[in-house]
This record gives sequence, structure tokens and C-alpha cells, in this order.
Amino acid sequence: MEIAKYLSVLVASMLKFVGGPVTGVAVGLTWLETWLCTVIGMMASVVLVTYAGTALQLLMARFRRSAPKRFTSRTRLAVKIWKRAGMMGIAFLTPLLLTPIGGTILAVSFKVSRSLIFSYMLISALFWGIVFTLAIYELPELFSRFGGNGLLRK
Repeated sequence: MEIAKYLSVLVASMLKFVGGPVTGVAVGLTWLETWLCTVIGMMASVVLVTYAGTALQLLMARFRRSAPKRFTSRTRLAVKIWKRAGMMGIAFLTPLLLTPIGGTILAVSFKVSRSLIFSYMLISALFWGIVFTLAIYELPELFSRFGGNGLLRK
């Protein structure tokens, strides 16, 4: 049943990046296994959305009842991130604010090349994967050091 543990971390990180490390702790994986599964999960999501991006856009347009609003607070924020930091900014913010799916859809909508999407998202996943995984695995220790009540101890 070890494969089920890995798959649960993969699926969780495909949908929400921080879900991977949280699931890894919950199922009892080591931090290294959790980190690798989280990175692989995000990258699987990036690959799927990148290759299916155009088809997804067409499918969404087909079922949309009215034309989407061009200028919303969300689109303005996306354009602001794009103008300030480009693909690097989108990749950096994907694990923090966006989901792997959302960040990739945003990159695809700005017509970024696949190779650039893959490389920046991989660097972002490797970096934020270590940060989130180690932070979540060390949380019980941090709470106990700073006078926590022991609720998060293993």
C-alpha cells in the first residue's frame, strides 16, 4: 500500500501545492519522499494543463453562456504580475497564491512557450517544495520550542 501513500501526495499537490506536504505528514512518509512526490505532483499538473491548455480554453468557451468580462480584479492582478515579473513571477507565486493548475493556465493564457513554463515551474516546485515540506515537518518541534501546548506532536 506504499503506492497509495505516494499517489495521495501526488494528487494533493496537483490540486493545491501545500496539500502535498500536509498529506505526506498525514500518511507517514519521510520528508524526502514527500518533497519528491510534491514536486512530481505539481509538475504532472503543469504538464497536463500545458498540453491540454488550448483544448481546455475551447471547452470552457463552448459552455460559457456569455462572453467573459475583460477587466476584473483578477485579470488586472494577473496582468500586473505578468508585466512586473513575467513567467518568473507567475512560477514564483504559483505554489504560494495560485494552484499549480491556476498558475499554468495563467502562463498558457499569456502564450508562454512550453519549455519556459516547464523550466520555471520546475525550479519553483523544487524550491517551494523544500520550504513547505521542511516547514510542515518541523512545525511540531517549533511549537514545542516556543512553548506550544503539544497539540501537534507526533
